[in-house]
Amino acid sequence: MTQYQILPIDPHAHLFEVILTIEKPSGSELELYLPNWIPGSYMIRDFAKHIQWLKAESAGKPLPVRKLDKARWLAENIEQGVGSVEVRYQVYAWDLSVRGAHLDQTHGFFNGTSVFLAVRGKEDSQCKVNIQPPKGEHYKNWRVATGLKPASDTKEFGFGWYLADNYDELIDCPVEMSDFRLISFEACGVPHHMALTGRHQVDETRLKNDLIKICEHHIRFFGEPAPVDRYIFMTYVLGKGFGGLEHRNSTALHCSREDLPLPGDEPEKVKDSYQTFLDLCSHEYFHTWNVKRIKPAEFLPYNTQQESHTELLWAFEGFTSYYDNLALVQTGIIPIKQYLLSIAKTITTVQRARGRLIQSVADSSFDAWTKFYKQDENAPNAVVSYYSKGALIALCMDLLIRKLTNNQKSLRDVMLRLWQDFGQPQVGVKDDTIQAITVDICGKEHQLELDKFFQLALYSTDELPSAELLKTVDLELVFQPRNDRNDKGQVKDEMPHNKPKPSLGIDYQAANLGISIKSVYWDSAACEAGISAGDQLISMNDLKIDNDEFAKRLAECEIGETVIIRGFRRDELMRFEVTLRASVADTAYLVYGSEEKDQSPKLKQWLTA
Repeated sequence: MTQYQILPIDPHAHLFEVILTIEKPSGSELELYLPNWIPGSYMIRDFAKHIQWLKAESAGKPLPVRKLDKARWLAENIEQGVGSVEVRYQVYAWDLSVRGAHLDQTHGFFNGTSVFLAVRGKEDSQCKVNIQPPKGEHYKNWRVATGLKPASDTKEFGFGWYLADNYDELIDCPVEMSDFRLISFEACGVPHHMALTGRHQVDETRLKNDLIKICEHHIRFFGEPAPVDRYIFMTYVLGKGFGGLEHRNSTALHCSREDLPLPGDEPEKVKDSYQTFLDLCSHEYFHTWNVKRIKPAEFLPYNTQQESHTELLWAFEGFTSYYDNLALVQTGIIPIKQYLLSIAKTITTVQRARGRLIQSVADSSFDAWTKFYKQDENAPNAVVSYYSKGALIALCMDLLIRKLTNNQKSLRDVMLRLWQDFGQPQVGVKDDTIQAITVDICGKEHQLELDKFFQLALYSTDELPSAELLKTVDLELVFQPRNDRNDKGQVKDEMPHNKPKPSLGIDYQAANLGISIKSVYWDSAACEAGISAGDQLISMNDLKIDNDEFAKRLAECEIGETVIIRGFRRDELMRFEVTLRASVADTAYLVYGSEEKDQSPKLKQWLTA
């Protein structure tokens, strides 16, 4: 057994101290290493940079420790037959994210990938962790939330010893320690908890009831029993925050205070910010099956020392994104029209990404490490999201399978086959597995059509057949110029006819003076005039501009009109002659194609759980 002790040694200085004990080491050397990335977040993070110092000893004598590379150490000169080796080190924890470690006087949080060194050759050994509270009266009400199993003498949510079957489980069970609010419930007989840390108000009953609906929906989607015997949502509530990371029997979430339901909210209405939070909870919970147990072959096992490239993130994140808010409409949490608005916004997100014409979704998945997770000012022109486009591929697959099988089968049948054949026995999913399963479900007579669809959807930059397939459920998809800067898609009873407006083809934000350019779309008026990302624009036609007035001033111009824009690039004043172009029809509008509108039998059949 490999033993760890972790102590928040100095919350004010954001320091954890860890003591690692290796019993009965074999050989004269021990190699230790820390992961360089955390599963679910596909970017090299170099967590070892936060280790302040490290030392080792055996039988009360210090051992020499040699660093092998950025994340590996070698303890040497271990005497034969020694009882144990103790490694002690401190970790700086000031990464306020779901990926790292964070400690102050209000709470402590860590992922094992940030704090627990692995012992080479002992990764399969059972691990035992003593989680200790900070010292002082201030912390007397703190508790522990984690997916780790408490030892027999440790109370649930108490400090003390916790167990993991191996190192992989150890680093897949993050820990939150604070005086969190605890909301507990059962879903299909399985205990679930949500720990809410941070200042907040919440309608506990509403949140609990909605989480029960979501969790039971997903469990029944894949079939009981659930693959966990306990699950916990660890949620840190911030003034402004959003994010989530999946784990085998828990998830770490960040949300904004406004995302939570309040006692005074309208009971029959789900506000947009609360829907966003429920989408996040649903997304991470669906991952309990899709990516934590059904995995790409490249992730069996994880190699956390270097990148693990896969073409399949379009399925593991995209399918999950499709089902996260589909569950909300199928459980009755949101009405059909509100769900269709979410679909319209997803389509708009993909349509506005010019990178969809450059990068296939398979390439986006494979290059997540260097492109999707390291986006720069040119990302809108070069990168397509495997989350958003993957969700649209899932939508198209669902509707296509229903069409080819006369509504006898759906994408759910693909997910069930993946669960039965690849999730429960832990067999890696290969690049062509999903295609083969889909053909098998729909019938060999449809192979040519399905092969054509997958080639287009996964490996080309051609447009998806979303409009054609949405017609099968009485929906018309049309693209219109956006009505205003906040228009991200709409659901309409009748065909819209938005009038194009003058456009520069930029994304911008407020600056101390004028506006700051975030991105310039290629083949746009701004690009043709030489305006670049980072430029700070201060005037148009010799009148000052600012973030609040710029869109209004631009709308007063004519399409084809040439305007003079001045601004700073670094510390140099620039002058641009810009011939304004018509705004692009890149906003998705879903129009009911039947008089029954959202009561259309075809639409309801698709959206029925």
